[in-house]
Amino acid sequence: MSANGVPRQVVLRSPRERIALRLPVRGIVVALSLLVGPIAVSCVSLSTGSYGVALDEIWQTLRGVTISQAIDNVVWEFRFPRTICAALVGAMMALSGGVLQNATRNSLADPSLVGISQGAALAVVTLTVLFPELNSGLRPWIAFVGSILVAIAIRALSYTRQGGSTIRFILMGIGLSAFISSLTSILLTYGEIDRAMAALAWLAGSVNAASWGDVWTLGSWSAVLFASLMLLSRAMSAMRFGEAAATGLGAPVALVRNLQLAIAVGFAAIATSVVGPLGFVGLIAPHAAKRLAPAGMGLHLVLTALLGALLVGLADLVGRAAFAPIQIPAGILTSLIGVPVFVLLLVRSRATGSH
Repeated sequence: MSANGVPRQVVLRSPRERIALRLPVRGIVVALSLLVGPIAVSCVSLSTGSYGVALDEIWQTLRGVTISQAIDNVVWEFRFPRTICAALVGAMMALSGGVLQNATRNSLADPSLVGISQGAALAVVTLTVLFPELNSGLRPWIAFVGSILVAIAIRALSYTRQGGSTIRFILMGIGLSAFISSLTSILLTYGEIDRAMAALAWLAGSVNAASWGDVWTLGSWSAVLFASLMLLSRAMSAMRFGEAAATGLGAPVALVRNLQLAIAVGFAAIATSVVGPLGFVGLIAPHAAKRLAPAGMGLHLVLTALLGALLVGLADLVGRAAFAPIQIPAGILTSLIGVPVFVLLLVRSRATGSH
């Protein structure tokens, strides 16, 4: 904090000064600190398990040195893709929640709360139980279609003559989420037992079966969606002040809101299609990012992604190592953490009268 009470900032300028970014020093420090978190969790995760591998052996293996075939298999075939998948899924779910909260201007919005994750889950369970012969590579697309249909349904149901209502959006989402979960339960109950069991294991939200193919799917989609989000971040900043102010600042409000919803759905759908539903990551990470370092929209999204990666990476590590040989899916741990946080936020929003 500077002497006049304004947070200290640094200005980054591109060559010829066509682009300039004004970033708070505290936000940069927090971002760099958070970057250490997922890296540290990844190191511990790579070395921890039923087959213990020392950190220096991990480092040598990642550099391409073969210490033993067993260590090569453990690191490259199992633990490394699993660790990267956990980080990418956490970042994607966190960004989905952050974007959804900005689009609806409701701090309780979360893809697993308003039915978007459930829409993806229903689509994937339908594919698994009813059409197992179809190519599993279609799963991200099927999940995206399921999520976007749910998002459109919620938008349509929550729309009134006075326009869209954020609280109606949340309530319709919760109701539709319960309905979709019922349909998923019907499929699991009456589907063939082996297919239903496969779908049930996936619904727990685990990254234990992650492969390099999953890493490629998550990495390519997250790169495209995150780049789109950065291009939209300037207009999203204007939306923080409300639709009237954003319109006054020249932002195309309806277009920006719809693009935000599409990107939020994309993040949640692709992440869910790979590892199953992960509850409350999109709720916790954006709130924690705000409290750690108030920042502009671009830096806030970066902090949110790093926190999501750290949260899911930590949940996967704890679920895998703390109760070994029993493995608890990361989705169960994130829900156990997220429910008390959700109740706390709900109580605080009632006390302040905010949504």
